[in-house]
Amino acid sequence: MVQGVLTLHKAFDTMEAVSKICKPVLAPGAHFLMGDEAAAEGAIAAGCRFFAGYPITPASETMQHIVNRFRDVGGVFVQMEDEIGSISAMVGAAWAGAKSMTATSGPGLSLMMECVGYAAFTETPIVIVDIQRAGPATGQATRPGSGDIQQVKWGSHGDYQIIALSPWSIQEMYELTIEAFNLSERYRTPAFLLADEGVGHLREQVLIPETHVIWDRPYALGKPPFGEDALDGVPPMPKFGDGENLLVTGSTHDPWGYRKTQDSKVHHTLVHRLNRKVMDHADEIARVESYWMDDADIAVVAYGFTARAAYYAVKSFRDRERKVGLLRLITIWPLAERAVKEILGNTKHIVIPEMNLGQMAREIERLVDVQITRIAQVNGEVMTPTPILEALETCT
Repeated sequence: MVQGVLTLHKAFDTMEAVSKICKPVLAPGAHFLMGDEAAAEGAIAAGCRFFAGYPITPASETMQHIVNRFRDVGGVFVQMEDEIGSISAMVGAAWAGAKSMTATSGPGLSLMMECVGYAAFTETPIVIVDIQRAGPATGQATRPGSGDIQQVKWGSHGDYQIIALSPWSIQEMYELTIEAFNLSERYRTPAFLLADEGVGHLREQVLIPETHVIWDRPYALGKPPFGEDALDGVPPMPKFGDGENLLVTGSTHDPWGYRKTQDSKVHHTLVHRLNRKVMDHADEIARVESYWMDDADIAVVAYGFTARAAYYAVKSFRDRERKVGLLRLITIWPLAERAVKEILGNTKHIVIPEMNLGQMAREIERLVDVQITRIAQVNGEVMTPTPILEALETCT
């Protein structure tokens, strides 16, 4: 079982999230895992003990793996009738005090979107592993794609914030699943591991560290669970069974959860706080990695599995003494806007390869006034270095 050994942050009675150094559940050292399996192990390491899901390619291996592993750690697994039931069960489990997760892809994610908005509005921490595949609709069920970049952010109606992380390796499938739970708990918002089939079905070595940090949601009794007086704008989250007379509604509500659907001031205050509690900390949440960008005239911006091909292409040009660099986006939402502007602002040309028709390119285009070349691939194949090399050759 996960055991905390040292408190790093504030205690529960301060109404802030708390972090602990913990020992891993999986034995420390090297393991050979599939990406989907590594996400399951990361969830268990983060303290996930509830999984509700429905089988869907190429995410089913996460569910299969966690079913077996839950026997060792005392977790609860429920196969639901569909993805709508899955995310609804997760929300219920979270309000009962559990860290909860599901894994899905394309069509299943679409079914979950209404409840993603509900979870955001009720400030329910849940984690969704999205192993993206080629769409739209059923598309190519077993083939890779990155077409859900915009959907995870804008798929539900209204103004709200989510957090989405993009792994490029099996090591990060493990580590960023832990991070997704930590961020979800810390900010009381849905978080996504926004992977793709290329990473989900890849097998690589994963190094399990001796310890890792996990965060738990802010907790206090007798305090408004949707209040605005909490530090960082994140109120404490009691659970059912604490005797708190909890009201959890998707309608506009006051700090105690009472419906105030006709009160414009309450709605204004609530929506602004829900967005502010994430966006005010966007620079703390958002993560990028840069390679050879100090003197780069040309930059490649990439994320997920495609960033591996981009790294190879950029290194090939660097070996030829070309001034090319790579900016890898680890956090997709909130987008690292300040870092993007600072790192890319002095470049002359940007190349953005994606396994979609340019969903991230749209975001970069609005942030920097630099010529951008899009490499848009939607053929159900992983991105190779070849089109990136060809694009860089034309730029230099």
